[in-house]
Amino acid sequence: MLDYASLSALAAVVREGSFDRAARALNVTPSAISQRIRLLEERVGCALVVRGQPCQATETGRRLCQHVDRVRLLEQELQGALPALAPEGIARVALPVAVNADSLATWFAPAVAAFAAVAPVLMEVAVDDEDHTAEWLRSGAVLAAVTASARQAVGCNSQPLGSMRYLATASPAFVERHFSGGVGAGSLAQAPSLQFNTKDELQARWVRRLCHRHVELPRHTLPSSQAFVVAAVAGMGWGLQPEVMIRAQLKTGALVQLVPDSPLDVPLHWQQARAASSLLDGLTRHVVSAARTMLISS
Repeated sequence: MLDYASLSALAAVVREGSFDRAARALNVTPSAISQRIRLLEERVGCALVVRGQPCQATETGRRLCQHVDRVRLLEQELQGALPALAPEGIARVALPVAVNADSLATWFAPAVAAFAAVAPVLMEVAVDDEDHTAEWLRSGAVLAAVTASARQAVGCNSQPLGSMRYLATASPAFVERHFSGGVGAGSLAQAPSLQFNTKDELQARWVRRLCHRHVELPRHTLPSSQAFVVAAVAGMGWGLQPEVMIRAQLKTGALVQLVPDSPLDVPLHWQQARAASSLLDGLTRHVVSAARTMLISS
């Protein structure tokens, strides 16, 4: 049998990022946390935590954390059915999920907010590129994710959400300065672009489709969906923006498309662990409903 006190200590260290903060969260001493994790590591025969700032779980540690998350969901559901098991009231349970930044900035945040307002949960939302959020599921770091991958992660269900439409835009002054002779491989290789981070391939994908070849783009890095819009309006560069975020700017003329009628649609999927939990099912219903109102039907 697994020692759930030790598993809770492991999950707390990973969630809080340090042994001291985990100890405060569990109301025990840091030495007690260290002892519990050491015993658990001896039991499974490998390291579970990479000590650092912050502490991070190893692959085995992440899988054990995912197990703890699933058990807590099931325990919370059982307490709801049998209130006598929780005389002090039903405790809120952590629900870790991963999502891409543009979805979080548009339709996903209202969905999880509405769910958390009525469900006894504490949402733990991790942000990553939509092409990489599935890795969080495979590692066991989260129980559900918005991802660009339709392929089911092991132990997960997958369903389509729709597509997020992106438009390549810039300010009128930027277009006049950099693209007065047209938008092509030559001008794109000179005009500064906007990139969310090193994982962001949207601009390169749009350019490859337009020019039928790779073009090395000069780029600014701005890891914020809102900053992307602000920077584009200010003339810092051009970039792929979610259409739902820039409708007002397009209407006023603060932003214009580089090439009219050339959207890039990115299909999104919702993947969730196959845990028999009404909480996870409830989150799924909120997410799917919100996506259907904001995304383009696939």
